[in-house]
Amino acid sequence: MKKAVIITAGGIGSRMKQNTPKQFIEIGSIPILMLSIKAFYLFDNAIKIVITLPLHAIPEWEKLVKKHHFKISHQIVAGGKTRFHSIQNALPHVQSSDFVAIHDGVRPFVSQEMIQHTFITAHDFDAAIPVLPITDSIRIKKENQLSYFDRKLVYSVQTPQCFQTEKIIKAYQLEYKNDFTDDSSVFENNGETLHFYSGIPENIKITNPIDLVIATAMLEYLKNNEQFPQLD
Repeated sequence: MKKAVIITAGGIGSRMKQNTPKQFIEIGSIPILMLSIKAFYLFDNAIKIVITLPLHAIPEWEKLVKKHHFKISHQIVAGGKTRFHSIQNALPHVQSSDFVAIHDGVRPFVSQEMIQHTFITAHDFDAAIPVLPITDSIRIKKENQLSYFDRKLVYSVQTPQCFQTEKIIKAYQLEYKNDFTDDSSVFENNGETLHFYSGIPENIKITNPIDLVIATAMLEYLKNNEQFPQLD
């Protein structure tokens, strides 16, 4: 099975309240994006790694690669105006693969076991989407009222989302819609069937300042965990 991964890294992110693109922020003296790349490389050092970055962020990334002596081979693709268009730009570079995982660059704590499971599941079902049950109580807005909603019916969606490469490339030939919030929604809109598997709580998305605090604490906790060798 020829494997590839597209790791998508967006812009600065207004919620982070920093001028540094969030994927370049360091935790444990290592940029978040490098941790995410290393996770997939350690899973399979032959995997094709493609990174999408905003065009203006590419020179800064090249400086970070030199500063940290980052040797893992990867290809940079300029992103588009939305995440959809960034993935669309990257997919031609992985078309020789059998299966491609698509991962948020700011989820550095994805485990080796989770990566392995997503490729195995995609091999069996053509698509593998990690989800977690919601633990908070849920309210849904109806006519300016917040009404009770059964949280057992709601799941949060994570990455990596993995697909049979030819099928996800065909799906991304669709015209863009605002409700394409992730790759699974694009795949499903093209008439394909999704298969879901259990994500892991550690696989957080670093988006807000408080996430950095949590990530720093998690980094210390996970360093000695064999599932997270990329943190060493």
